[in-house]
Amino acid sequence: MTGETIRSAGDGNRESDRRILEIFRQVHDGIVSGETLSKALNVSRTAVWKHIRSLRNLGYQIEAVPSRGYRLVGSPDILTPAEISAGLRVERIGSHLVCLRETESTNAVAFRLADEGAAEGTVVIADSQSRGKGRLGRTWESPNGVNLYGSVILRPAIPPHHASQLTFLSAVAVAEAIELTTALTPAIKWPNDVLVNGFKVAGTLNEMSAETERVDFIILGIGVNINMRREQFPADLRYPASSLAIESGHEIQRVRFIRSFLEALDRLYTGYLSSGYGPLREAWLSRSIVMGRQVRVAVGDCMVRGVVTGIDEIGALLLRTVEGREERILAGDVVVED
Repeated sequence: MTGETIRSAGDGNRESDRRILEIFRQVHDGIVSGETLSKALNVSRTAVWKHIRSLRNLGYQIEAVPSRGYRLVGSPDILTPAEISAGLRVERIGSHLVCLRETESTNAVAFRLADEGAAEGTVVIADSQSRGKGRLGRTWESPNGVNLYGSVILRPAIPPHHASQLTFLSAVAVAEAIELTTALTPAIKWPNDVLVNGFKVAGTLNEMSAETERVDFIILGIGVNINMRREQFPADLRYPASSLAIESGHEIQRVRFIRSFLEALDRLYTGYLSSGYGPLREAWLSRSIVMGRQVRVAVGDCMVRGVVTGIDEIGALLLRTVEGREERILAGDVVVED
């Protein structure tokens, strides 16, 4: 991947690092003997020591306890496959992780990997992006080391006109992760903005490769402002934005949030494949900030006003105008008026 730096080495090393971290976190007093690690990994004690040294080089605080083994004292807030996958409980999404220090766009990387045959559930995550993508051709501000910038490869057996349903998949998963990792109450603004206290903290962007009657793959792009500081937001933002740290008053552990998000997305996607769009639609509506509200929607050069009555089978916004007409909005910017 030209111009991109991958966080860790080969798959074997990543798996060994993941197992070591999982073992540390399962032990009550935190001390694990070299012999225990050697047997669990089926490697020599010398190889165990090399893995410990590698983890220390990544920023893990691991101390040697004389005659007893090793203790994990602290973990850095870094995004590596080993750190994210330790304790991750998923069927598909996150089964393969690509973690980058920096890239132009995780969606661009994921699209390329999908074109090359990457498996469904592959997740690309970066610490920073130089050309993060937002809706309608906008950019997504992507400073280093504070947020989640990720993209997920899906290969659902659905017709292309149903692909827009999956926009709601990632928005609901982000909302669930916020509920699980903070005391904040998220709301979703059609189609894909996640708000906290009226401020945008997350957005999603889906891209698709398809033939006439079938989807080849879909890329779910996700950006979540986790620990972004006020001074890191550009002055010319189109809409008020914030971060989970600002709204909660304290920093959020990014790895914990990402694990919660991937597990929620995996569960919601499994439900979508087995039960269809209905349950996902209800989960979105239950968190919608626009349902039943008077809104105006900028659609190209036009402005449409009305009360939101729902979303249809492909995710279009349904409005009842003041004249009593039913309007179906496929794309646009929504502003709540009441």
